[in-house]
Amino acid sequence: MKTLVYGASTNPKRYAYTAINRLRHYGYEVIAIGLKAGLVGDVELLTGHPALEDIHTISLYLSPARQSDQIEYLLSLSPQRIIFNPGTENPEFAKRAAAAGITVTEACTLVLLSTGQYAPPEDEVAALS
Repeated sequence: MKTLVYGASTNPKRYAYTAINRLRHYGYEVIAIGLKAGLVGDVELLTGHPALEDIHTISLYLSPARQSDQIEYLLSLSPQRIIFNPGTENPEFAKRAAAAGITVTEACTLVLLSTGQYAPPEDEVAALS
């Protein structure tokens, strides 16, 4: 299950940085996109709008004020789920994602991981196999 951390940062004080490390710790494949290229653990931070495939989950770390220019790109990736982490909630974006058949979750990726709720339901896992 591939996760895109969008709004990634090389700053260890940022939640996106911690999310990348925790996702890797739990064995998830991570792609990260931020404003600046860099490295977080073994994950290279990309910039811009690279062509990506098979993204299951987008974990969003970008404020609503900065999302408008990114929505079309993120929807074009056709993820199964978008997690709006605290501070990223955007009702209009969420509505568009849901209309496109994407599961919308307003939650904290770090909490989902620590409580064992991050993985998709079993039927989704079977469909991914």
